[in-house]
Amino acid sequence: MTRPLAARILGGIAAAVLLALPLRAEIAVQEVVSPGGIRAWLVEARSIPFLALEIRFRGGTSLDEADRRGAVNLMTALIEEGAGDLDAQGFAEAREALAASYRFEADDDALSVSARMLTENRDAAVALLRSALTEPRFDPGAIERVRGQVLANIRAEAQRPAAIARARMFALAFGDHPYGSSGDGTAESVAALTRDDILAAHARAIARDRVHVAAVGDIGAAELGALLDALLGGLPEAGAPLPGPAALTLEPGVTVVPFPGPQSTLLFGHGGIAFDDPDFLTAFVLNEAVGGGRFGTRLMAELREKRGLTYGVGTGLAARDRGALVLGSLSVANARVAEAIGIIRAEWARLAEGGLSEAELDAIKTYLTGAYPLRFDGNAPIARILVSMQMQGMPRDYIATRNDKVRAVTLAEAARVAARLYVPEALHFVVVGAPEGVASGPLPPPN
Repeated sequence: MTRPLAARILGGIAAAVLLALPLRAEIAVQEVVSPGGIRAWLVEARSIPFLALEIRFRGGTSLDEADRRGAVNLMTALIEEGAGDLDAQGFAEAREALAASYRFEADDDALSVSARMLTENRDAAVALLRSALTEPRFDPGAIERVRGQVLANIRAEAQRPAAIARARMFALAFGDHPYGSSGDGTAESVAALTRDDILAAHARAIARDRVHVAAVGDIGAAELGALLDALLGGLPEAGAPLPGPAALTLEPGVTVVPFPGPQSTLLFGHGGIAFDDPDFLTAFVLNEAVGGGRFGTRLMAELREKRGLTYGVGTGLAARDRGALVLGSLSVANARVAEAIGIIRAEWARLAEGGLSEAELDAIKTYLTGAYPLRFDGNAPIARILVSMQMQGMPRDYIATRNDKVRAVTLAEAARVAARLYVPEALHFVVVGAPEGVASGPLPPPN
């Protein structure tokens, strides 16, 4: 089947941009302030007549009212389903005619808007996007169609062991805080949402007081300033208050969620570290060494390479705006779940007690500094990185200094942060499956 014209044009542009921006790790980032006071970061790249915009509204699904869970998610999915004088089909046709691309997503901390457009159509593409942000129709037919899609996704997630494990872990970790439940909502809460609830969610989530913007491509500072006011100047000045900090309620132990099958899915972790913590970069280096998801990491070596317990294991720093966890996941045959838990606890203790070896630290520094430039492989990825940097409070020159910061991590610093961050006695394991010899409750003392 032939792809639509917009997809073919944007696909070609994306490939051209990929070639025009060869593995750049040093990016010249300007700060732009529009005449109306809207701030953005800009990387000017004039070689291709193409612009990528990345917009984040802080708050995301955490702004749901307690009895309206899923409202922001459903509203976000409906933004492109008609705006102004255009119904859903008319909006799609207008977007296709402009060879523009828009993507709207919501997570725990942000509502994200990703836009790509050709220079020759930029004004019209921005006007169409503005109508979606400021004048979404939320037509009854569109609401019911998209509601059905969301409900289907909720039903599917309820049958996926990894999703079940995540839901249980976050409920245990964050309780009644919005982080403690899915931003998608439940089948019951989504079915009960009205058009008024969706309008209220739009007013809560999309406002100028929480917006972060990055632009990469064929545009200058003055042009971007005018674009920002045209696109975002008509938004409400303020949205709903952001939620407060998420108190950690996760206790050590094991929670077994029965699920039929020959293997169990494990999600394990404990309290983590915030983005703005001075030790976060060192913690990131440590995480990559212990469970970065590649061959050669400690957990991959112990669980897969030496014992064949799992196909793969990975860990990560799950840092949210209002709370943080260290998490890891893997799947294991039911008969070997207890063995896997014991190995993970032992490796957690070994890291806490001794940090990394010099060889490990050198190897992970080489990997991280070598892989970093590969992230900057086009306008859209760079825009996403820049807006994420803004959300995390990083300075504009972070891209240029990041690898030097990684190289500066010392063995002593890694050992200090490992002792602080990795707490084997605090680990909680959520096991979704039919594990043999493992039951919900406290963990036994380590061997």
